[in-house]
Amino acid sequence: MSGPSAPSFFRRYLLPGFVFQSVVIAGGYGTGRELVEFFLTRGPLGGLLAMAVSTAIWSAVCMASFEFARTFRLYDYRSFFKVLLGPAWVLFEIAYVLLLLLVLAVVAAASGQILLETFGLPYAVGVVAVMAAIGALVFGGSKVIEGALAGWSFVLYGVYAVFFVWCFSRFGGDMTAALGSGEATSGWAVAGVRYAAYNLAVIPAVLFTLRHHTSRRETLASGALAGVIGIVPGLLFYLASLSLYPAILEAPVPANALLEALGSRAFQIAFQVVLFGTLIETGTGLIHAVNERIAHLHEERGAEMAPWLRPAVAVGFLLVGTALSRFGLIDLIARGYGTLTWVFLAVFVVPVLTLGVWRIRTAVGGAGVAREAAGAA
Repeated sequence: MSGPSAPSFFRRYLLPGFVFQSVVIAGGYGTGRELVEFFLTRGPLGGLLAMAVSTAIWSAVCMASFEFARTFRLYDYRSFFKVLLGPAWVLFEIAYVLLLLLVLAVVAAASGQILLETFGLPYAVGVVAVMAAIGALVFGGSKVIEGALAGWSFVLYGVYAVFFVWCFSRFGGDMTAALGSGEATSGWAVAGVRYAAYNLAVIPAVLFTLRHHTSRRETLASGALAGVIGIVPGLLFYLASLSLYPAILEAPVPANALLEALGSRAFQIAFQVVLFGTLIETGTGLIHAVNERIAHLHEERGAEMAPWLRPAVAVGFLLVGTALSRFGLIDLIARGYGTLTWVFLAVFVVPVLTLGVWRIRTAVGGAGVAREAAGAA
């Protein structure tokens, strides 16, 4: 009788990157507002340089985090940070919950805005629709979420590629002129670090996919690829946005401004449907990380997490996030993300690249070390 088949190449090397991209997109660049706020405000060339900084940091931290998780067999954020930070792990959880609520507020605000501007539906319809979809996916568990997030990423890549090619064919001269100006204001490197830092807080939502890894080579390769996979759609959108620079700096939802400039109602609907799906992906991934943390806690106590608790957790977070969405996209992104950036640099990025790497290099008996460290925390 043959044993279970080995995980596929896709699951070992590409799946973590596609899940990372799926969770990053709504809070990171789905509406385009985030790319404008962190990158384009530094000038066309400065924004591109900042994006390169962000990509390098994403890949480096994903590599360290994935290998740390594999070495110590840590597939939920509570276990991960108890081993990495000891008793201070709770600082990450506080920051993560705050980010989760902030991102869900962005998801709710963007969902309502998309259905209002694209289909003329009441704002509340978009909010309720995204809540219901996230709740249904969360109830499905890890396998359903893996399939949904990875599958929708392929759809998103296709639509963003068409979007870029179309914009370039129509406004290529404006795009190259903006980039050719060489405008790069001071602070682009800091902007790249800030953008990378708050987005890396979504790595806990990727940990459940790392169970497929069996070697250091797999974790390091998939971590390096994750940064690239995560940024490519954002890069395509950023280059397209140069066609409306500098007017696009003031657009609450830059994606809508670009779609209106293209003038195709059919493509506008297709793009917004895909974007609506990405909002569902992000909310699902972030909430699933909380559910995995709760499920592991039940497991430690010799119990099983009740099935109804998963959607209940989702609905609870979504209701609070929806209440926060009234502050609007621009204020939420400019103020909330900027504040949390420095927190995640301190409690995650710096520790995993220093203490985490050191722990990996000195680890002996992975799982046993993890249990000992978690027990002492």
